[in-house]
Amino acid sequence: MIKRFFILCSGADGVILDNCSNGEQNKYAGIGATVFFTAIMAFIAASYALYTVFDNYFTAVFFGIVWGLLIFNLDRFIVSTIKKKDSFLDEFLQASPRIILAVIIAIVISKPLELKIFEKEIDRVLLEQKNDFTLANQEQIATQYTPTVTAIEEEITSLKEEVIAKETEVNNLYETYIAEAEGRKGTEIVGKGPVYKEKREKHDAMLAELVEVKKTNAEKITALETQKVELATAYDKQVNDSQPIIDNFDGLMARVNALNELPWLPSFFIFLLFLAIETSPIFAKLLSPKGEYDFKLEDLEGEIKTWTAQKADQRKILLETDHIINDRVYGDISEEDELYQYKKKIARELMQKQQDAFYKKQTGIL
Repeated sequence: MIKRFFILCSGADGVILDNCSNGEQNKYAGIGATVFFTAIMAFIAASYALYTVFDNYFTAVFFGIVWGLLIFNLDRFIVSTIKKKDSFLDEFLQASPRIILAVIIAIVISKPLELKIFEKEIDRVLLEQKNDFTLANQEQIATQYTPTVTAIEEEITSLKEEVIAKETEVNNLYETYIAEAEGRKGTEIVGKGPVYKEKREKHDAMLAELVEVKKTNAEKITALETQKVELATAYDKQVNDSQPIIDNFDGLMARVNALNELPWLPSFFIFLLFLAIETSPIFAKLLSPKGEYDFKLEDLEGEIKTWTAQKADQRKILLETDHIINDRVYGDISEEDELYQYKKKIARELMQKQQDAFYKKQTGIL
């Protein structure tokens, strides 16, 4: 039962193989098994690749089955259409398009399995890329807020410096009127005279201004600090909203690109393995000598070709004979006087009717 199934997978004619030796049947059963298991590998590869896209088992398995059947049909077609010839060069030229197709199929099948085999290494590369993307994303978003935050900080610094400058001025005035009272500066007269009073009033007025500036600037600084907090919150929100996009950066194309970042030699050997599996049925038929099945198939095809050519020749001769007979029949009939007189009578009647019709038409016109 399994042998019959694998022979079916090989695309060989089961009726012809039934009359061949057991060794010939085993050869085509082996070819069919290679085709079948290649389709199984294609199903697994496609299912994994599609799962990374759809993230759904049922969808991945369904389309994986479709892909596996497609590869199975292609491989079966490739193997079944290779015919043994008397010249190896002719056979190779016949198989070259099929070999190219087999190489393409091997690449398509091997790539998803490479992604699965090197999954841990790919995850490490993707993690590094995600970290780089996260930092780059934060820097890019920060460029939208940094100028505004810098301007706010500069304004806060300016307000604080204004208060400090005002305090320094008030302190200088305080020192001035105290020195005047102690007689160390100014009039150098100890006591609270008119000059002292004037300097004290100037200090008190400046102190009142300092209190007002402190109050006003404190309110402004509080508002600016609130604005800074709001900008920081908006920045964090934008970073958090964009982070899931980076976290989900592990699709099929991202994994393929990450695989390309790894050393190429292991992937190349896996590709060679699948290339050998995919092309093994083709080279098995190319390198093996003509077997019993090939001779019987060639004999059957030759018999059909000969029979088709015979029928075509018979139809051609039949047509030519029919033309000769028809020429002779109509030639003999043309010499019969009875047929001539009958046709002459009919022609006369037809001409009379035409003349009568013409006469009636012309009369109507007049």
